[in-house]
Amino acid sequence: MPRYVLFHKPYGVLSQFTPEDGARSLAEFDLPSGIYPAGRLDKDSEGLLLLTDDGPLIEQLLNPRNAKPKTYWALVERVPDEAALQRLRSGLRIEDYQTRPCEAKILAPQPEVPPRTPPVRVRKTVQDVWLEITLVEGKNRQVRKMTAAIGHPTLRLVRQSLANLSLAGLLPGQWREIARADIAWQPDTGSKPTCSRPKNPKQRR
Repeated sequence: MPRYVLFHKPYGVLSQFTPEDGARSLAEFDLPSGIYPAGRLDKDSEGLLLLTDDGPLIEQLLNPRNAKPKTYWALVERVPDEAALQRLRSGLRIEDYQTRPCEAKILAPQPEVPPRTPPVRVRKTVQDVWLEITLVEGKNRQVRKMTAAIGHPTLRLVRQSLANLSLAGLLPGQWREIARADIAWQPDTGSKPTCSRPKNPKQRR
C-alpha cells in the first residue's frame, strides 16, 4: 500500500536522500524507506515537502498543467508598500518569464517562526517583515526572484502549504504520515489530514 508523508524540511537540507557536496540530505531524518519527494524545495528554503512511493501521484503533482496553490511565508528586507505588493499580485517580469497573478499580503500579526540555524542576519536600522504569497506555479526560485524584482530581497522562505496540505504542527525535521484520501488539489475541499503523532529525527536510515 502506498505511503504518504508530510515533512518539514529544515534550512540547508537537500530535497533528496543522497548527500551532495557536503550538504545534509533527507537520509538523516528516519523517514520510511522507498518514498521520494513529490516536488522539491531549494537547499536554502524550508517547509512542507510531500513524500510518497505513489508514482502516478508524483507525476500528477509535477505536471505543470495541474495548477496547485502553494503558500509561502517570505521574510523580506524592508516593508513593501501597497504598490509593491500589487506588482506581485498582478504578475511581473522575472528574467524571460511573466509570472501569473498571485495573492500577496503582509502578515498581521507577524508570525512566530521556529528559529533557523544559522539565523538570518539582523540589521538594527532595517525592518524586516513576513509576507504571505500564494502561487499556482513553481518556477525555479520564483518567490525569491519576485520579491527581488520589487526591491525587497527574501531573507528566509518557508513553504506553509501545498493545495490542502499544511505544515501546521510540524517543527523543522519532523514528519507525519497521512492517508491518500487526505490529499486533494482543491484548497476548499474541507479535507483535513488524519495524522499520526509527529516524528522527531533520531537516526539515519
